[in-house]
Amino acid sequence: MSSSDGSKRVPAPIPGVGGEFIPARSKPRKHLMAAALAAGAVLTVGAPLISGSPAEQSDTRVQEVLRMAFSAPTDKITSAYPVLVPPRAAAADPGAEARKMQLALQLQEQRAKAAEAERQRVAAEQQRLAEQKAAEQKKAAAAEAARKAAAGFARPAVGRLTSGFGARWGTTHYGIDIANSIGTPIVSVAPGTVIEAGPASGFGLWVRVQHDDGTVTIYGHVNEIKAGKGTRVAAGQLIATIGNRGQSTGPHLHFEVWLGGSKKVDPLSWLRQRGISI
Repeated sequence: MSSSDGSKRVPAPIPGVGGEFIPARSKPRKHLMAAALAAGAVLTVGAPLISGSPAEQSDTRVQEVLRMAFSAPTDKITSAYPVLVPPRAAAADPGAEARKMQLALQLQEQRAKAAEAERQRVAAEQQRLAEQKAAEQKKAAAAEAARKAAAGFARPAVGRLTSGFGARWGTTHYGIDIANSIGTPIVSVAPGTVIEAGPASGFGLWVRVQHDDGTVTIYGHVNEIKAGKGTRVAAGQLIATIGNRGQSTGPHLHFEVWLGGSKKVDPLSWLRQRGISI
């Protein structure tokens, strides 16, 4: 280093370092320089690293720190004097991942509950619509039965056709089966007189009605008889209820038509000719 008159000037020694000058090889690290000023006090707190009096130890430590501040890599400084290097960021919270997992599980549970609530709502709405439709169909069937009864004929019972007239299981099925729950009303299909009401082989209980043209209609497997023998009945009048008596595989009405009181014909065709559909 030269002065203004061209003569060389010797740099002044760094105070507190014993008169030794340390040339700058790189830009000093500010935090290390500041730390170096207090190194004598800070480092003497720990176990002694250099022999000698406390003053000598402090002076020696300051010199070492300043040398490293100008030339040593940071990782070397950290290894030698960890107290002089700013602490790293705190380690990741060990409970953070557990809390994230717990929150994820809670969210998943909430979504599952919402999906189940929606499923139940849809199911309830479908059930309500189905019941409403069934009620409307029942009401319409009753109105149709009343209309046809006024014309002289009625459907014998409301329900589902499960078996027709003809060959079945190696024998002949002489009637039709209309399935419904026990207690469903059974009505006379036309005006007439009850000629028999009581036990019958294979039917458990039955009711037979003779109509004005001599045709006899049969109502089998009934649960309760509502019109006794000799009762005059109108078309659509209650005479019994659906049951499961006798040789039966489930609650239903077995209905037959005997022309002239003896010739057994297909009830579906007979009813259809009179405006009644099953």
